[in-house]
Amino acid sequence: MPLRFLFVDMNAYFASVEQQDFPQLRGKPVAVVPVRAETSSCIAASYEAKVMGVRTGTPVWEARKRCPNIVLALARPERYVQIHTKIVQAVGRCIPVTKVMSVDEMACRLIGDEQKPENATRIAQAIKQEIRATVGNTLRCSIGVGPNVMLAKVAGDMKKPDGLTFLHPGELPGNLHPLKLIDFPGIGPRMEKRFHCHGIVTTAQLVELSIGALAMIWGSKVHAERWYYLLRGDEVADSPTRRRTVGHSHILAPELRTDLGARGVMVRLIHKAAARLRTMDYWTNTFSASVNYVDGPRWEVGVNMPLCQDTFNLLMIFSKLWEDKGVHGQTPLKVSMCLAGLTPSRCATPSLFEQDRQLTKVSHVMDQVNRKFGKNSIHFGTLFGAEDSAPVRVAFNSIPKFNPAFT
Repeated sequence: MPLRFLFVDMNAYFASVEQQDFPQLRGKPVAVVPVRAETSSCIAASYEAKVMGVRTGTPVWEARKRCPNIVLALARPERYVQIHTKIVQAVGRCIPVTKVMSVDEMACRLIGDEQKPENATRIAQAIKQEIRATVGNTLRCSIGVGPNVMLAKVAGDMKKPDGLTFLHPGELPGNLHPLKLIDFPGIGPRMEKRFHCHGIVTTAQLVELSIGALAMIWGSKVHAERWYYLLRGDEVADSPTRRRTVGHSHILAPELRTDLGARGVMVRLIHKAAARLRTMDYWTNTFSASVNYVDGPRWEVGVNMPLCQDTFNLLMIFSKLWEDKGVHGQTPLKVSMCLAGLTPSRCATPSLFEQDRQLTKVSHVMDQVNRKFGKNSIHFGTLFGAEDSAPVRVAFNSIPKFNPAFT
């Protein structure tokens, strides 16, 4: 069984970009935050901050307590995507990139003599050097080499920062035994508890499970078979996926933590989600929205509707739901919305009413204008004053396209 994949994982990516762009931050503890608010959470931390106990998800107030001299950097999503593109190009000059896994991860297939450990090592070292020389000398990556993408990623996580680790097929599964269950992608705290409930607390126990035993824990024979073979180094084809929802959420900046501010941001999120829906060429039949409050219970509501793709009808539905909610005396902290029940256009039967058809056409024209002249060049009046209230965020498992129609 050969070494088939090399996995590149950028270290402390968002924070490293900030340190690259702003030399005064180098060597200092840095946390990247979505908004400047004590109730917000860190979405990335430099290694100088990590040694002080600051992690992704650490509340800002706790980060300050753990690390009083921490520097908070406001997230710059467009910049992270720009640098991501340069990193992919840098890696591509050393070896073709097979698949971009996330904004800070990519997998490269090794073929022929590239699978020999000494050649894979030379490629890995060339990648590190190329990124430092052409993208930024503060940008480090850990590289893992293994028989499949999952194990190559696991190998990359074993030594950070700036590591190079091999999981040799001939040593499987014994070389996995020192790992914790949560070291495997796909096993988070909740899944780990399920394993514990079945008496599985070590990786040595995990790799000895039969497909039937794994299926009992996972609740899926297909998933169990996939894991059984991946843990043994086999290459398993990705399961086909289908888009099921389009949604956005946003932590409100302090100045927007009012009912009016929350409503404005929600309108902005609906504009973005509706434009994404049309770009993907899907329709929706379910709308839901929620508001988390600092000092009160969560408000959450959802409604089914005829297949819809236009912004106007979604805004009308939201307006009615918001009106029924009434005014809350509590302080809103976070707003979220989701479009579900997605149907691709080839399978959708649009409304028979001419008014609905015209509204869909209007929405597509709005997208065209915004793509040509810039975001929010044209929008519905309900968005007035909140045009820039919910900037794009970069999730670690996706790379957003900065489409002017909805960013």
